[in-house]
Amino acid sequence: MIQTTDTGAEFGDDLPLDEARKRQININEAKLLDLIDLTDLGLLAELATVDVGCITCSQREHISNISQPRERNRKLLGFLKRRSVANYNKFMDVLSKYRQQHLAEFLKTDRGEAI
Repeated sequence: MIQTTDTGAEFGDDLPLDEARKRQININEAKLLDLIDLTDLGLLAELATVDVGCITCSQREHISNISQPRERNRKLLGFLKRRSVANYNKFMDVLSKYRQQHLAEFLKTDRGEAI
């Protein structure tokens, strides 16, 4: 049996992220790599808080040690695709809080390549 640190499934959360949301990220990944703004490290820190938990603290550390913005975003999206639906939804909430509402709204719709 594989052990995981994500306990979302124990609380009724869908794990892993469903194919529709993964597809939405994959379709738009090239643009998201340029548009997600992780320069405010508060956003990254909030994604790893206990309340939000979109990524783990070790994942946050890994991302923050990457110097290139596109690579940081690529790693974040990779981690996000392996998380749960609840984590994905929390990610959207945090994006909105950090003035990236346009990305959250875009990913909530099924527009694809429309950013």
